Amino acid sequence: MKRVKLVVAYDGTNYCGWQLQPNGITIEEVLNQALSDLLREPVSVIGASRTDSGVHSLGNVAVFDTENRMPADKICLALNQRLPEDIRVQSSEEVPLSWHPRKQNCVKTYEYKILNRRINMPTLRLYTHFCYYSLDVEKMMEAAAYLVGEHDFRSFCTVRRQDEDTVRTIYSLTVDRGEDDVITIRVSGSGFLYNMVRIIAGTLMKVGMGACEPEEMRRILAARDRQQAGQTAPARGLTLMGLEYEKELRPEIHGSNEEWDYVLNQQRVAGEKTAELTVNRCLPQYLDSLLARVIHQAVRNGADRVLVRDREDRLAAGQQYGYYTLEPAAEPDNASWRLMAENVRKTGA
Repeated sequence: MKRVKLVVAYDGTNYCGWQLQPNGITIEEVLNQALSDLLREPVSVIGASRTDSGVHSLGNVAVFDTENRMPADKICLALNQRLPEDIRVQSSEEVPLSWHPRKQNCVKTYEYKILNRRINMPTLRLYTHFCYYSLDVEKMMEAAAYLVGEHDFRSFCTVRRQDEDTVRTIYSLTVDRGEDDVITIRVSGSGFLYNMVRIIAGTLMKVGMGACEPEEMRRILAARDRQQAGQTAPARGLTLMGLEYEKELRPEIHGSNEEWDYVLNQQRVAGEKTAELTVNRCLPQYLDSLLARVIHQAVRNGADRVLVRDREDRLAAGQQYGYYTLEPAAEPDNASWRLMAENVRKTGA
């Protein structure tokens, strides 16, 4: 048994998204069928990003397991002979059986393209959203700056569960106008919520039209209310550019905004399976979710225990945060830490 990683490019125009659907053909369905025919065994791919109907990709990532002896790097060439012209596998390689495309730390990058001119251009209609109204790119760039960093993006997503964690980190968000009248919104982040990039694009267009000022982004973020943001921009303008996977665990993660500030130190994870979380400040209403989210991230990154401290001394043994319960620290590694917990125990599935 081996696991093979694919990098997949596709024109999403004729598909009902990536994920298997009962009401239409999808990228996943086509790949499963082509791989099963090629390798002569049932194959089911696992995709990194489950793009929506009409969304395109230059580099989505998927994996599958196979008993076939065909060299992993040759599979892409053979597979492309069986795929329609609007789907092409760019590369294939063997990865460890434990490697999962949605459970590895990575940076995802999307681009949303807007054709901003008086009359639409037919050759661009499938890959851009046409906007007749003149858009002020400078104001859009000013508004975009408010979204960079770690925030709760509940206002910028379609929430499917009320308990869904809607905190994400945007590393960069730029808006540029090309000579061809195409405005490109390029965003890179740790991950994106359902419809998040398209809602960001719709809100930035609202700013560009002058319907609201760039400073309104701060209020929209704080509202945590989908109704406060702009419309969801059409799928055709969105392209997943690629995913860059973390080769080494980051020694430190610093999350900071107006509502919280914390540092997750991961320097001891590789050797001692220990991470250290310091909450420097956090508004009371966000403390529980912050601890649950960051502790879970540390455990996913390989920590068997997470040393936790809160600068405001609000933690106590026995408190539960998400799947995890804090236990008392019998012998703190460093008394100056004022550790409230030495071990983190998972209490539920």
